[in-house]
Amino acid sequence: MRLLLVEDDPMIGETVLDLLREDGYAVDWVRDGAMAETAALDQDYDLILLDLGLPRKDGLDVLRELRTRKCRSPILIASARDAVQQRIAGLDAGADDYIVKPYDLDELLARIRALIRRAAGRAESVYEHGNVRINTNTKEVTVENEPVTISAREWAVLEALLARPGLILSRAQIEEKLFAWKDEISSNAVEVYIHGLRKKLGADLIQTVRGMGYLIPKVKP
Repeated sequence: MRLLLVEDDPMIGETVLDLLREDGYAVDWVRDGAMAETAALDQDYDLILLDLGLPRKDGLDVLRELRTRKCRSPILIASARDAVQQRIAGLDAGADDYIVKPYDLDELLARIRALIRRAAGRAESVYEHGNVRINTNTKEVTVENEPVTISAREWAVLEALLARPGLILSRAQIEEKLFAWKDEISSNAVEVYIHGLRKKLGADLIQTVRGMGYLIPKVKP
């Protein structure tokens, strides 16, 4: 999953950036409102974490502009503006959630997971296919009730496909979920990670649609 972090405070930004990367997200970090607006309109992010007190353009103005321009990424405001009317203004302007600084980092991650699930139209955090069980909250994966260890990049591929089971993602679309601006991308990275997942989780979980990409099947009711 690829996130946009909009935060002008270098100490907070570094802390949150490290936290999100350790949790497996690809993250682009910008430090002012104008850059945030440009980035959000140029890239389809799975979530935008938006401060409000920003240089060049206030975060609330950025939020309004993004929604006016039909940006559909979930937006979580993270701001020190804690008055009730300020929180209401942020939500009414188009934010999906609002967390007040200083916030608990575990709560921040939980809110991010919930918003990403909601954007994908999923209420549940567990996916089961045959003998494979995947918990997207805890990142626990089991095959025949035995835990399986997968790498951070393999998890990122798995999470991207699990966001919308049944939807085909091309290699380019998966790469966009995996890598931030400064990451180096090898030409066969996606294929390598999918090969690794198939070895660990079985060949039928991730299906190849020739000439189009990959998908994880929907869970049958």
